Amino acid sequence: MTDKIVPNSFRDPSGFLFFREGSLYRQVNRVYKEDFDHLIQSGLYKKLTGCGLLIPHEEIQLKENMSANAYKILKPELIEFLSYPYEWSFSQLKDAALTTLEIQKIALEFGMFLKDSSAYNIQLKMGRPIFIDTLSFEKYIEGEPWVAYKQFCQHFLAPLSLMSLKDIRLNQLLKVYIDGIPLELASSLLPIQTFLNFSLLVHIHSQAKFQRKLSNSCSTKKPKEKLGLHSLLAVVDSLQSAVKKMKWTPKGTEWGEYYTESDHLRESKDQKKEVLKKFLNRLNPKKVWDFGANTGVYSRIASGRGIQTISFDLDYACVEKNYLDVVKKNEKNIHPLLFDLVNPSPKIGWQNEESLSLIERGPVDTVLALALIHHLAISNNLPLSKIANFFEKICNSLVIEFIPKNDPMVQKMISFRKDIFDDYRIESFEKEFSRFFVILEAQRIKGSERTIYLMKKK
Repeated sequence: MTDKIVPNSFRDPSGFLFFREGSLYRQVNRVYKEDFDHLIQSGLYKKLTGCGLLIPHEEIQLKENMSANAYKILKPELIEFLSYPYEWSFSQLKDAALTTLEIQKIALEFGMFLKDSSAYNIQLKMGRPIFIDTLSFEKYIEGEPWVAYKQFCQHFLAPLSLMSLKDIRLNQLLKVYIDGIPLELASSLLPIQTFLNFSLLVHIHSQAKFQRKLSNSCSTKKPKEKLGLHSLLAVVDSLQSAVKKMKWTPKGTEWGEYYTESDHLRESKDQKKEVLKKFLNRLNPKKVWDFGANTGVYSRIASGRGIQTISFDLDYACVEKNYLDVVKKNEKNIHPLLFDLVNPSPKIGWQNEESLSLIERGPVDTVLALALIHHLAISNNLPLSKIANFFEKICNSLVIEFIPKNDPMVQKMISFRKDIFDDYRIESFEKEFSRFFVILEAQRIKGSERTIYLMKKK
């Protein structure tokens, strides 16, 4: 019996995650015994799981092939789909930051604090952020500084400030800097007027200056400032206030108002909804990925039926609006994510194993690809054969729309470039996809030459 250790859990000496026979477990090492016992016995674990802030687990007995270093074996509740901070909208990252700070404040009430405040310790469950690292809590010692303060600023405060005050796309720096955006870099990129913002001055600009001074110092002594509980709570309050004040208004993007501005889409939307309902009835999937989801209009056809739905789009405004609707309506089955299908999230980290590619997070029962293929084939010059091969890797069934070249949207796309897309025809589309899928049904949308297909992988 071979255990498969989860690659991104190896850094913590307190324990690690592993898979055995398809189930996920967490080993608590003996070195963490005192802190783990306090977490459970103090009531902190019960408080956090009861509030939906910490992933629950059950203690189990696994006697076979366990090391002498193991103190406890936990079976945590499984997160169905893992996402990463660079795939989140502004408000998703903001809510993850506030969740982390709320957990820190509650932990201090029980005599503990967070030793890690990595954004990767947060996942999105049923539309809301939840903390997943049970071993991130340590007993608080009076006077000790918050060891995860710098990490919080790099993982949350720096990217949020850059997204809201400089450019929303700067969250993609989190792909490059997996331990958060360096404060020196954030300080150099932020507008000069942020030096007049007290919170950013204290938590980013001054910290960046301090770290520069520390790195240039020849001293081998580590500065250790004593910080009482009252002062530590004041730091957390200051960070909470700073994060809460940060705002980004989704506007001005190409697709943010797609459904509200396009007359021809309003006319066909209702029929497309009915076709999608019919196809979902026939497939009865448990999980759906919707690519090019915009603000989630069609994603909600699936999620409204209790299907766990990941709603992908590359437009920041669309994903932000989608997530804000999830929060406003308290939706449980839809998970909006920022995602460029042409340049998907890579495997990054140590040995390229600390995050999963999209293909590794699949395959999913059903993929929705409505009004998407022309963007891949024409805007990005992807051959239909490559597109079909990709979908074969990530799903077992497919609801996909083909929009012909004479459609107004496609004509607009090729109006400013040479038409080199001789193979972009419905016959070629059906031929290439039939290599991997059986076409179960095809339905034309009234008033257009658009066709929606229902396909099943061979």
